[in-house]
Amino acid sequence: MLWKWITSLIFLALGAAPAFAQGGSLATLNDSPLNSGAASSIAAKPTSGNTAAMVASPSVAASLSKGPDLHRFWDTENRALFATAAILSAADFAVTRSILQNGGKELNPVTRLFSGSTAGLAANFTGETAGIVGLSYFFHRTGHHKLERITPMLDIGSSSFAVIYDLNHR
Repeated sequence: MLWKWITSLIFLALGAAPAFAQGGSLATLNDSPLNSGAASSIAAKPTSGNTAAMVASPSVAASLSKGPDLHRFWDTENRALFATAAILSAADFAVTRSILQNGGKELNPVTRLFSGSTAGLAANFTGETAGIVGLSYFFHRTGHHKLERITPMLDIGSSSFAVIYDLNHR
């Protein structure tokens, strides 16, 4: 019963994290044309006394000057995500190894290939964690920052499910 509550809290926390990372709304943009330089101001002279059409709205000017929200790869959030993924991978390794030593069967067909020895099983879970970090780094370098964060979150969810399932079906 306690594991169900812990699992629910983990999934709730992981689901709520992306909601706090949303940026401001662009729904209040000014519909008037933007003035981006001197050449366009000469070409686009207003015919009436309305010069407001030549000035960018404050929200557009603020979003253009900031640029993309860049962050370092090893920032606090990524370190926490990767540490959590590594801890849950180690827990999955320990529970899986215990079950296999007591005559159980590995249900994951990929992990089953490595389940013949403890070293092979450790290599599988280490490789899984390294693959998650590598894939997140790839997404970071290519500018897919949401995918960079989602990748370890999915691994955390699948490892949590595997550990809870294994503990409930010993």
